[in-house]
Amino acid sequence: MAKEIESPCVEVCRFKGDVCEGCGRSKREIRAWHGMKRKDRIMTARKARERLKKVPR
Repeated sequence: MAKEIESPCVEVCRFKGDVCEGCGRSKREIRAWHGMKRKDRIMTARKARERLKKVPR
């Protein structure tokens, strides 16, 4: 059985526009996370990591 994809949430919920500065997900992605299929979670987590690289610290 495939391993569960953990939420990228780091419990730092601050938003710049639509993107969380903690996990890199959009508000829509955060709301949809629990209903996502495994492949969608993987893709969302990858996109979130890429977004975080672009967020000024």
